[in-house]
Amino acid sequence: MDEQALLGLNPNADSDFRQRALAYFEQLKISPDAWQVCAEALAQRTYSDDHIKFFCFQVLEHQVKYKYSELTTVQQQLIRETLISWLQAQMLNPQPEKTFIRNKAAQVFALLFVTEYLTKWPKFFFDILSVVDLNPRGVDLYLRILMAIDSELVDRDVVHTSEEARRNTLIKDTMREQCIPNLVESWYQILQNYQYTNSEVTCQCLEVVGAYVSWIDLSLIANDRFINMLLGHMSIEVLREEACDCLFEIVNKGMDPVDKMKLVESLCQVLQSAGFFSIDQEEDVDFLARFSKLVNGMGQSLIVSWTKLIKNGDIKNAQEALQAIETKVALMLQLLIHEDDDISSNIIGFCYDYLHILKQLTVLSDQQKANVEAIMLAVMKKLTYDEEYNFENEGEDEAMFVEYRKQLKLLLDRLAQVSPELLLASVRRVFSSTLQNWQTTRFMEVEVAIRLLYMLAEALPVSHGAHFSGDVSKASALQDMMRTLVTSGVSSYQHTSVTLEFFETVVRYEKFFTVEPQHIPCVLMAFLDHRGLRHSSAKVRSRTAYLFSRFVKSLNKQMNPFIEDILNRIQDLLELSPPENGYQSLLSSDDQLFIYETAGVLIVNSEYPAERKQALMRNLLTPLMEKFKILLEKLMLAQDEERQASLADCLNHAVGFASRTSKAFSNKQTVKQCGCSEVYLDCLQTFLPALSCPLQKDILRSGVRTFLHRMIICLEEEVLPFIPSASEHMLKDCEAKDLQEFIPLINQITAKFKIQVSPFLQQMFMPLLHAIFEVLLRPAEENDQSAALEKQMLRRSYFAFLQTVTGSGMSEVIANQGAENVERVLVTVIQGAVEYPDPIAQKTCFIILSKLVELWGGKDGPVGFADFVYKHIVPACFLAPLKQTFDLADAQTVLALSECAVTLKTIHLKRGPECVQYLQQEYLPSLQVAPEIIQEFCQALQQPDAKVFKNYLKVFFQRAKP
Repeated sequence: MDEQALLGLNPNADSDFRQRALAYFEQLKISPDAWQVCAEALAQRTYSDDHIKFFCFQVLEHQVKYKYSELTTVQQQLIRETLISWLQAQMLNPQPEKTFIRNKAAQVFALLFVTEYLTKWPKFFFDILSVVDLNPRGVDLYLRILMAIDSELVDRDVVHTSEEARRNTLIKDTMREQCIPNLVESWYQILQNYQYTNSEVTCQCLEVVGAYVSWIDLSLIANDRFINMLLGHMSIEVLREEACDCLFEIVNKGMDPVDKMKLVESLCQVLQSAGFFSIDQEEDVDFLARFSKLVNGMGQSLIVSWTKLIKNGDIKNAQEALQAIETKVALMLQLLIHEDDDISSNIIGFCYDYLHILKQLTVLSDQQKANVEAIMLAVMKKLTYDEEYNFENEGEDEAMFVEYRKQLKLLLDRLAQVSPELLLASVRRVFSSTLQNWQTTRFMEVEVAIRLLYMLAEALPVSHGAHFSGDVSKASALQDMMRTLVTSGVSSYQHTSVTLEFFETVVRYEKFFTVEPQHIPCVLMAFLDHRGLRHSSAKVRSRTAYLFSRFVKSLNKQMNPFIEDILNRIQDLLELSPPENGYQSLLSSDDQLFIYETAGVLIVNSEYPAERKQALMRNLLTPLMEKFKILLEKLMLAQDEERQASLADCLNHAVGFASRTSKAFSNKQTVKQCGCSEVYLDCLQTFLPALSCPLQKDILRSGVRTFLHRMIICLEEEVLPFIPSASEHMLKDCEAKDLQEFIPLINQITAKFKIQVSPFLQQMFMPLLHAIFEVLLRPAEENDQSAALEKQMLRRSYFAFLQTVTGSGMSEVIANQGAENVERVLVTVIQGAVEYPDPIAQKTCFIILSKLVELWGGKDGPVGFADFVYKHIVPACFLAPLKQTFDLADAQTVLALSECAVTLKTIHLKRGPECVQYLQQEYLPSLQVAPEIIQEFCQALQQPDAKVFKNYLKVFFQRAKP
């Protein structure tokens, strides 16, 4: 072996050596006999370096996995012997191999097993057992091999081909027949031998039993001698977690419902009499988490049995199953309420399914009602934050608690389905008693009380948030709680979690304020002062900005008396904070977007006359325009790139804020009706000069482009005078991405204004195309994926533009570009349809072609177009689908083919028998299509139903392709 290259296997080797080792590995993989050197090195223990041993196993693994069938019988025999002699050597080694080597060796054994067991090595397990016997080193390897085999055969995460899946099923069937009883016996011997002396091997063996129990005969394991031993392990500290998991796998095995019930019950009796149900005596939380999972498995297994028995109409046994479930509820509740969330979380599945049973029963017993109440109290208690929760810097523990809370919410929703009245009464009791004394109550209890009220909205669903009408008792209970929430003063509680919960709940139940509008002023004040938008916590300010905008939007009819007051109070929050003055505004620019939108909504939806709305909108937007002009001048002079970037950011925010205010307008309240056109036109005039700024082009153009999109919707034709100069600036020094983002703007204008913009489009059509072609023709590195992708996206945008122009009935825009240019454009569409393997672009190209044929393909079409149809468009409809890259199994490609069919149908429609004649006598014979197929093709084309031809065309090309 290349000793120099092997040096690179050491993790501390420098990169040159590592590269050399990698290259050497690739070389050995493809070499037909290099694996033999590795096999010999392993069998004769040539190397002591762990990384080299691992490397040799990797080479062997590659050989078995990918090249085994190429080996001779003698060579295959050599691999078997190598592995067995390596295994024998492990018995004598003074030190065991490192874990990573043992695991890799086990993988190679497992690969060889699945390849050879059914054919050449049926005695695989007997051979291995005869070598390892009960030697602890050997047993360790034997168990690792078994786990590796299980993951090859059974692991759901590994994707197997149907061939491999069939093979795996056959292997398992053969193992069940030939060797599973012997393997089970070997496990029993290992457990018996090592349970008190070698916990590591015992735990490994328990893991193997747990893994195999899912697919072997359960009676081999679920019998007195095995179960008694496992129960013994439950009392040995170092073994009990693994024993617990092993019992869980046994309980989880699919089986007859009555047998399952008997198994679970007998297991429970033994566990209970051994004292395992006395949870409060147990201090080891790791063990309890596993035990909770076991109880959950037993509970859910009984519920599955009950469901099956009910379905089968076996009422007697179903009654027994229900009785068995009920006797586990007390234990379930103990685990659910446990202070450790992992223990609690592991039992939620059983709890949830138990409630599902209760939901199906017509009448609940007193005990069952008491159980529901106990679960409810447990959920309320467990929803509570603990003292350690870090609100300012949430880490992994906090994320886990948030997930756990989501599980509890599902339980609460299920409780509501079983007994909505009880849930409402319980929440009301907790809520009222907590809010009565909120000043002296710990934050987590106040937060959970408000949280429960918040959660009721989803637990007791109604349509369109109408919680305060309909069912009188429910509506009045919720109304009482909301009134308490907004009048108790709890919004002043000095903890972020309580403050946030207050605002979330107020917004969730916004319909309350249409019933009792007298509370709106005090809630508005909470939003606007130190409790909300001016809170000391940035997290609270940020969330409140969003919630405030939702609150105002949903109650815009009730806002009229407060509009001017709100606008005055938020004045300072609308400040555009320029980068240089070091002034840290209270809100981030993203949060400010919500405040601008809110201001817009207040003005637009107010009952003021148009002049007043205009004045208020001007007050809102003028400071932005003034700041914008100053900052743009500063940017032009800025030298330092960092400063340029921060100024450009600021300019972009200004444009974004102005854009956001326009979201308040609607079909009922247009910009014109509100008298605000002039203000937005002023904004346009202010912002457009940024397009000619040579610095920070990307960010400035993107902001102004978005604003233009908004203005096309809001200002309609009033925006048109600004479009030509804006387009001219945006087409200067373009990159692919700029053009890609500019084209949708032109498409929007074309589709919206159609004939009105025809002169403008005719004028800018070729400049736009030149800019596109110039970018597409730029040379790029052959393997530059991102450049290739950008070009592909630009090509799609270009064809989308042509599709918009032709689809908006504006073909004269193309026709008036002069014959040479028209031909150039048409050729690019033909190329797009045929040459680029991009079905999305191909589909668009065929749509353009069929539209042009429809418009120009008749007798009175442009001179020379009929020739173009026969010379280029008809061939494109055949050449594209015949390409190897045109994959008829791909959904997007089928859509492209469908448009290709439409194109051919349109040509036939416009040219009539002449088209059929051309196909029959000239074009199809030139492709060497058989006469009977030509006949068949032309008949399908002449069918009046387009769908018939579409289906035919797919079959035609499937037959035509090799």
